[in-house]
Amino acid sequence: MKTLKNNIYIKVGAIVVIALLLLFPTSMIKKMILEREATQHEAISEVSSKWAEEQTISGPFISIPYYRYVKESSKKDSTEKIVQTKEYLHILPSQLNITGNINPEKRYRGIYEIVVYYSKLSISGSFNNIDFADIDIEPENILFDKAEFVIGIDDLRGIEQQVVLNWNNEKVSFNPGVSSSDIVESGINALIPLNPNDSTAYNFSLNLDLKGSQTLYFTPVGKVTDITLSSEWPDPSFNGAFLPDTRDVNDKGFSANWNVLHLNRNYPQIWKNNSFSIAESSFGIDLLLPVDNYQKSYRSIQYAILFIGFTFLVFFFIEVLNKVFIHPIQYILVGVALVVFYTLLLSISEHLEYNLAFAVSAFATLLLIAGYVRAILKSGKLTLLISGILTVLYSFIFVIIQLQDYALLIGSIGIFLILGLVMYFSRKIDWYNLNFSDKKVMKD
Repeated sequence: MKTLKNNIYIKVGAIVVIALLLLFPTSMIKKMILEREATQHEAISEVSSKWAEEQTISGPFISIPYYRYVKESSKKDSTEKIVQTKEYLHILPSQLNITGNINPEKRYRGIYEIVVYYSKLSISGSFNNIDFADIDIEPENILFDKAEFVIGIDDLRGIEQQVVLNWNNEKVSFNPGVSSSDIVESGINALIPLNPNDSTAYNFSLNLDLKGSQTLYFTPVGKVTDITLSSEWPDPSFNGAFLPDTRDVNDKGFSANWNVLHLNRNYPQIWKNNSFSIAESSFGIDLLLPVDNYQKSYRSIQYAILFIGFTFLVFFFIEVLNKVFIHPIQYILVGVALVVFYTLLLSISEHLEYNLAFAVSAFATLLLIAGYVRAILKSGKLTLLISGILTVLYSFIFVIIQLQDYALLIGSIGIFLILGLVMYFSRKIDWYNLNFSDKKVMKD
């Protein structure tokens, strides 16, 4: 014990070892945060699987089957035979208009909130006259009587009402599934009359009542695609390949409009088989709840080593400058209190708004450490000093968490200022002649 009191190097080494050992429970809390976040995702997936999953409207487009004949040679007798294969021609609309309203609702699984929605969509547009003479397919091989009007829908359980297609003023019923998986794996289709000798355009319209979870995306398959959505949800996130051209977001909800040209995407208006993919061009709305307590908790614990290290540094300077002795066990107890803060923050933020949870956890930790410091140092001034420094540290971490885009900048400036303060207050200490032997406990 006398060596620990008198030898500064042993004391500094002990403090460093304690700080490093505290990283083990800190890493365990990090793992706990990730596990709780995974549990939240599982709850969302469970509710979504019983309601309807995330939805992407792919299309509409026309798929026309045709026969292709290929010569195949036999290796045994060198004879040739003609093999017939069935392939598909896919045609996209020249004009696509979608207008709709999204009605979100909250569902609960345990302590977790999940957002689901109903949507009412009005889909209309037109297909220009198709000149099949420009396509490298013999007209007699094209099965015009099997032409399908296809809409890709990720989760068919989300369809709420019967869907009827108005095709050139003719009513056509939809069937589930798709005949070809070249473009979409899941969806609905309707057999439509196509006349290759007709030079008129084909107009279509339909209403789609669709429910889903969290996201609603679309693909810009029209030569000109115009999509307008509105909702009472005040916190939308616009994601995907295209952002809205115009949008209005306020406390009462949002409205947004996209206008996408065929020149903005990397696939044509007509192709054969699976030559192109439209999935990469999808875009739309994320109706995610503004609950990011796990991300914020994880970001805050990233600064745990800085927090513990600077607190221990303050204690060490108090020892050096005020001739008091703080036992390594007392360092450990204070360090554990600092680590417990993150457990409090994680657990409380699952039930309260994150900022309030941070304030409650920080206040409880400050109160605990201040009471302990007051008991061991017997000094009101030093207790106020340490409490003030910890308050500044917690405020610093809170600001960094809130300013995600500027976290690196603010963090770098803060660490620089801390280093400057440490260098300033240690400038007159004679480290070679520092003597711990005459230390005493400070009293009021």
